Amino acid sequence: MVRVLILTGDAGESLEVMYPLQRMKEEGFEVDVAAPEKKKIQLVVHDFEEGFDTYTEKLGYKLQADLAFKDVDPSKYDALIIPGGRAPEYIRNNKDFIRIVRYFFEKNSPVAELCHAPLALAAAGVLKGRTTAAYPALEPDVIGAGGRFVDGAAVIDGNLVSARAWPDHPEWMRAFIKLLKEKVKK
Repeated sequence: MVRVLILTGDAGESLEVMYPLQRMKEEGFEVDVAAPEKKKIQLVVHDFEEGFDTYTEKLGYKLQADLAFKDVDPSKYDALIIPGGRAPEYIRNNKDFIRIVRYFFEKNSPVAELCHAPLALAAAGVLKGRTTAAYPALEPDVIGAGGRFVDGAAVIDGNLVSARAWPDHPEWMRAFIKLLKEKVKK
């Protein structure tokens, strides 16, 4: 059984958490959602509205986290997904989040991330020399972390599959699932 781990927290973007969660289950994979604490987390909806220079934020779904970061044994998972929203801004400060992310990069396991997730990858020190998409406003953050920013819907760099935000879901998940299935076959 393929096992996938999703790392998020309060203010994770609803579509960016729920869509990959459901796609992984649709593929028949086992999925766990981890957050800083094992609790019901409050997701948010980021949308684009006329007259605003950036996205707006509204309350979204609530989702029960299956486990806390401190309880995650990354060796039990085949792949990692880090959704966007505002959660990456603060989960990146959690030492167990950093431990988990570094494990997947050290093992060259499939990692999917999008939107604001590169903020968290930068904190883990895994973006240097890597190519990634992100929410376009994060281009300076990606570059500052030593990465290369690409404005694209499914950017693949080795084990890393990235995208800009939830409008890129079809391309992003298609590329990630393909990579994951190839890695699992080996």
